[in-house]
Formats: sequence, C-alpha cells, structure tokens
Amino acid sequence: MIDRETILEAIPEALLRTDLPELGERHEGKVRDIYLQEDRRVLITTDRVSAFDQVLGAIPYKGQVLNQLSAWWFEQVRDAVASHVISVPDPNVTIGAEAVALPVEVIVRGFITGVTSTSLWTLYSQGVERPYGLDLPPGLKKNDPLPAAVITPTTKATGGAHDERLTSAEVVEQGLVEPGLWEQVQEAALTVFQMGERVAAEAGLILVDTKYEFGLVDGELVLIDEVHTPDSSRYWIADTYGLGEPQNYDKEFLRLWFVDQGYRGDGPAPAMPDEFVAEVATRYIDTYERLTGNRFEPGEQPAAERIRRALL
Repeated sequence: MIDRETILEAIPEALLRTDLPELGERHEGKVRDIYLQEDRRVLITTDRVSAFDQVLGAIPYKGQVLNQLSAWWFEQVRDAVASHVISVPDPNVTIGAEAVALPVEVIVRGFITGVTSTSLWTLYSQGVERPYGLDLPPGLKKNDPLPAAVITPTTKATGGAHDERLTSAEVVEQGLVEPGLWEQVQEAALTVFQMGERVAAEAGLILVDTKYEFGLVDGELVLIDEVHTPDSSRYWIADTYGLGEPQNYDKEFLRLWFVDQGYRGDGPAPAMPDEFVAEVATRYIDTYERLTGNRFEPGEQPAAERIRRALL
C-alpha cells in the first residue's frame, strides 16, 4: 500500500470536480461527474465525500478506488449478469452504455443490523410485523446473520428521498418493474451478493449488506453504478465480529465520525482533520487491495484526450 505520507501530501490535490468541456456538458452528481454522449456516458468518479445527502469534503484517491474496484467486480460477475461498462480508459473514468435505469434500488442484506428508523433491525426490534414484507425468525439479536440473504427494495433516490419500506410485492403491484424482469433482478442480485460474500471472506472481511442498481441496454438487464465498494456496501473486519460492535471498513466509519462530532446533516459540516482523512483513504485503499489482491497504484487524473481516444 502507498505510505501515509503520500496520502497526506495528496490531500490538497483531491479531485473535487472535472472541467472537460471537450466532452460536452458536465452533469454533477454527489460523487461523480457525468458527460453524456449520443449512446454512451462518460462517468468520472471524483474524491468528493457524500453523507447525509450532502457533499462534506474529499478523500484523496477515493474516486480511483471506487472506479477501479467496481471495474474489477463487473468483470468478476459478468457470467452472472452483464454490466453497462464499455471500457475503463482512466483510473477515474468508466465509459458506459446508455442504460435505462430501473426505478428501484436493490438492497441485499446478509445480517440484521442498522440504527436508523427504517433499518431492518430497528423495525424488527420494535415488533413490526413482516418488515419489508419479510418473514423473519423470532429471537434474532442485532448484528446476527440472517438465515439467508434478503432483498429490501427501495425506490431510486430523488433529492435524498427514499421509500425504504417498499416490499418486493409492491415493486410489481405499483408497476415499477414488470414481474418477469423483477424475478430476473432478484436472482441476479442474490447471485452477485453470494459471490461478494465469498470474496470478502477470503479477504478477512464480512460483506454485511449492499446496494445494487440495474438498468436495461437494448432490453438486456445490466448492472450499473458501482458494485461492492466501501461506498455502496457495508463491510466489517471479520476478526472483530462477535466482540461487541464489529469494526466498519466502509463509508460508515466516516459517517460515524461526523455523528461523533454532533453533526447529522444540518448546517455546515465540521472540517475533517488531515489525519482522519488519511485514515479513511487508507481504509478505502486497503479494501481495494484485500478484495482484488492487486496493489493500488495511483494514476493520473482524467484527461480529455485519453477519454476521446477511448470513445472512438
């Protein structure tokens, strides 16, 4: 892994946004910039940090980790489900096919955990009957593994709003996804999650839960967005499980720091000290190296000429 001094030196150079007018109009998301082509999208991951539905700062190399880790995962699971990826010409850049995103985000959970009012554990502990339409066994404790992974779908986020009490039956009843396609989505999601669990276990991690987004390209189901990254998945360090609260190895570590400072999304966020930023970057990089078995090598920032050549 690159040393901590290199990470600290990179903090002022963190990629906050791109300015590549040669690629067309820039559309800014929370953690990526998007340039639309006729039938493709240029997706550029930045180092921006998103939590509480706000951008709260930047972590150096975060974008490269997310982009390269997702690219690795898309390749690992391609026999189970295709992806929107056409090429990855830069460490921060993915060129993807123009996909029609399904209006449902697919959350797969292997453990019953969480602290928010809509978390599976909170609902279960409050005695909610069939939370998310699921039949769960009695006597579960917080952070227990579930008998089998479950899907808790949610409508795709719009301006921070989620319908986190959506059930699989409601996905079909509300016409969000047609029945046959929804069956295909669920089968693909559970298969990819099982693959993720196996790889995480070999890396000394536990894949707790994750979010998948799916879309259609020429009528074919594909995975889109990012897959099994510290931003889209919850990981625990396996050695800490069963010893009180397991240690987070994902964005939750960062989010909990803000909560410890008394911040929950209202007003200006506290500035992250450099040493904390370096610790977060170290965890992101280590997650990449653990899962892929590859050494993380920082690459150059996105360049319009390299991207244009890849678009040809």
